Amino acid sequence: MLKIEHLTKSFGNKKAVDDLSLHIRPGEIYGFIGHNGAGKTTTLKSCAGILQFDSGEIYINGKSIKQDPLGCKKDIAYIPDNPDIYEFMSGIQYLNFIADIYKTEKSKREERIGKYSDLFELTSDLAQPVSSYSHGMKQKLALISAFIHEPKLLIMDEPFVGLDPKAAFTVKELMRELCSNGGAIFFSTHVLEVAEKLCDSIAIIKSGKLIVSGPTAEVKGNESLEDVFLELVE
Repeated sequence: MLKIEHLTKSFGNKKAVDDLSLHIRPGEIYGFIGHNGAGKTTTLKSCAGILQFDSGEIYINGKSIKQDPLGCKKDIAYIPDNPDIYEFMSGIQYLNFIADIYKTEKSKREERIGKYSDLFELTSDLAQPVSSYSHGMKQKLALISAFIHEPKLLIMDEPFVGLDPKAAFTVKELMRELCSNGGAIFFSTHVLEVAEKLCDSIAIIKSGKLIVSGPTAEVKGNESLEDVFLELVE
């Protein structure tokens, strides 16, 4: 579903990502872990087609993000760590705007907006302007917008930040549902306990370089993921 081959991206003299290769398969929840500044967000933005990169290649559902960026973006949803949502819109206007971009037909969008808004307990707030939303409510709105067009690949940067425990549980359930239907998820997180329980596979990055990757059970062995992470990045 997502194949990253020898990805390299520099900012000035600093290599933010250095020859990174990963493969995320259909049905897989893949966790991406590293310190602040390790290169996680740069990698995710490159996969989402937001950042151009110096060398390497990224394939989404068999298509090149360089050669067919629009085709790739039709198959993905991307949630940044701090969603920028048009605050002059109401919640429902924003969701319909996203559904329009992905050309989601009326009956399906109404059904999905109803389903996900109820799950995140945001239905009663959809008529309100986004400018009145708390950070957590904006995060929920961004998550709902991501699921409307049923993406094949969901890319998320710290998706649990700002969410209450119930909403975080809902996100995890929806992640599993998406993958059980043949989708895939690539996400970064600092919440190692969540990554250990949720992820099928894990990649740990340090200073732009991949340190270790593979099935979660193999990466952590007999230790906790937190212990392994601290040993590898010190």
